[in-house]
Amino acid sequence: MMTCAAEQLATEADRGRAALLAAVSHDLRAPLAAAKAAVSGLRARDTRLTAEDREELLAAAEESLDLLARLAASLLDVSRLQAGALAVFPRPADLGEIVADSLDALGPQARPVRADIPSALREVMADPAIMERVIANLVGNALRYSPAASPPLVTARDLGDRVQLCVIDHGTGIPEADRKRAFLPFQRLGDPSERTGVGLGLVVSRGLAEAMGGTVDPEETPGGGLTMVVSLPAAPARPAAEFGVRRIRAA
Repeated sequence: MMTCAAEQLATEADRGRAALLAAVSHDLRAPLAAAKAAVSGLRARDTRLTAEDREELLAAAEESLDLLARLAASLLDVSRLQAGALAVFPRPADLGEIVADSLDALGPQARPVRADIPSALREVMADPAIMERVIANLVGNALRYSPAASPPLVTARDLGDRVQLCVIDHGTGIPEADRKRAFLPFQRLGDPSERTGVGLGLVVSRGLAEAMGGTVDPEETPGGGLTMVVSLPAAPARPAAEFGVRRIRAA
């Protein structure tokens, strides 16, 4: 017979699986339906489509498939982090270049993202590809909750043996009492009408940062909003001649 402790663990595991299935099924349904509708519209023989109609349907299908790809990537990241099977290779890296690549990876946005990265910022010890995903997740979250008139801002500064990156927004923020819960899987905070995704973005960002020896912590933005603070180990200093050209995209 199962002991009380074993029964409790089994019950919690069942609840976790139920939460996963509920969250994933809910968030899979909408983009799958949208992609299928777009493809069906393109294949319809009894409907005459203009070039503009076809472009809109293709854009809708692409957007839906991108959502599905991000969801699958997040679920895979969580699985690897929990299993301790994520391959991470920290090395000296230019944080400014990583920020630029992260913003590029987000694709065209309806609203701009501002970036202010000092040109003399020290390199960090990070896996560039992993760090790009951390920043893209945090900036995507900031875009989701930022008001149109106040675009998110990405900044960075040296702090001795660490380098600090901040993703700042002026949205609704997260009450201090809820900040720990925000880093649990499948947590969706804020206005229920605005909740999107399965609540894995912050979980994945913190897990990936910690795998590189970093941290991710939320702070209140002065004047209202949320600032996600990423701290990474600074890389040993290198001669200036070894540095490449930095590119930062700011809007």
